[in-house]
Amino acid sequence: MSNRRAEEFEELRPLLFSIAYRILGSVSEAEDAVQETWLRFEGSSAEPASVKAFLAATVSRIAIDVLRSARVRREEYAGQWFPEPLLADPYEDPERSAELADSVSMAALLLLERLSPLERAVFVLREVFGFGFGEVASAVGRSEAACRQLAVRARRHMDSGRARFETDRREREELAGRFFDAFREGDVDGLRELLAADVRMSGDSGGKAPLWGEGVFGAENVARVLASLITPFVRIGGVVEPHEMNGQPGAIFRDRDGKVINILVLDILDGQVQTIRAVINPDKLGHLGPVADAWAVVRETNRARHLPRSGDEGRLT
Repeated sequence: MSNRRAEEFEELRPLLFSIAYRILGSVSEAEDAVQETWLRFEGSSAEPASVKAFLAATVSRIAIDVLRSARVRREEYAGQWFPEPLLADPYEDPERSAELADSVSMAALLLLERLSPLERAVFVLREVFGFGFGEVASAVGRSEAACRQLAVRARRHMDSGRARFETDRREREELAGRFFDAFREGDVDGLRELLAADVRMSGDSGGKAPLWGEGVFGAENVARVLASLITPFVRIGGVVEPHEMNGQPGAIFRDRDGKVINILVLDILDGQVQTIRAVINPDKLGHLGPVADAWAVVRETNRARHLPRSGDEGRLT
């Protein structure tokens, strides 16, 4: 039985992680929730009628409990709180690909933060993964009627905050490519053309890494800040790796030793970059690889601003 349960669990692990991540917005907490789910499954003598439903309910309940305690910490968080970046969603379902892709974006996860833990779990299970209301009710410990009401409220909150225009994936990737080309070249005009007039660039440092105040606002300011960063950064061996992040165009910034400094994610809608979010908090980057000392990188970058310009070569991999 132990071997069979282990096989069943491993087959469903991607789904369980994906549920937990959307409820929690944290890779590390989602992984812990999945591990706790396994321990409960392994230690249970009951034989569930549906292993999938049982495990989905278990990981959801664990995630709800974790989220309730996490809410207190997030209220006391230093500065803006962003989800931990996710390189790739391990769960795939061709029949729900649109819902899965939309629900994992930084923008969607931040909208989910507006919901109560129960609303969030109901929305994730019902709207994203398509569980029936009976299964959802069992997972969250509420009646089906109550879950239907929770789902209506959650949809209303989510719909009110969604962007009005959607961008074709190919068009989005092409625009992101142009953005990173202009960034690599320090091309202020090229960047400005791609940015929405009211674009906002903000970051999550958790008070543990350097950050540009409350954010940078407006196409002109954002373009100039970005262009000013790249030349001294590449002088000290910094590398910018374009990489899809949370289903959106983004990049990983690394120091000369390949350690992660921060990540950056673009919101592209209606043919323009609307929002740029950076996660710089080292506590949220460890799952991407060894983490750099961002303060040291900034000090070295500032010193490099005064070096001669000749021979500069941008490194964008």
